[in-house]
Amino acid sequence: MTIETGAKLPAMTLKTITEDGPADIDSASIFDGKTVVLFAVPGAFTGTCTLTHLPGYLDNRDEILAKGVDEIAVLAINDPFVMAAWAEQTGGMGKIRFLADWDGAFTKAIGMDIDLSVAGLGVRSKRYSMLVKDRTVTSLNVEDSPGEAEKSGAAAMLGQLD
Repeated sequence: MTIETGAKLPAMTLKTITEDGPADIDSASIFDGKTVVLFAVPGAFTGTCTLTHLPGYLDNRDEILAKGVDEIAVLAINDPFVMAAWAEQTGGMGKIRFLADWDGAFTKAIGMDIDLSVAGLGVRSKRYSMLVKDRTVTSLNVEDSPGEAEKSGAAAMLGQLD
């Protein structure tokens, strides 16, 4: 079942890269008591994700944070090393939190998984964005197609923060 506005995100473990290498990070430490913009992409280094979706959040980072958001995070079903490389290559390291849903457990738990085997990607995340306040989803924007980044893009999210 797909998560809906008003629902709480599950407490689960994701992965991230630290100076000491890959590390587990509990979703509660990301979302509890905070206002977070979370957006998800089908895959790091893929076309729309790298050329449109992520750059929109990087370019609008300061404006989003100025509207009372504590943090912006991007999530993909990729390993933490890929997410770290993507952060480095795009200039996002230290600006946006890059979360690796390495086994897809978080994505499946919130019903945002999609089988993109036809494109050679396997099971991935749908493209979406959400505003999360104290682990509760207050807005949710899911794209109709994984190749689009309009509903879930930074401009759309900025409009929801006013």
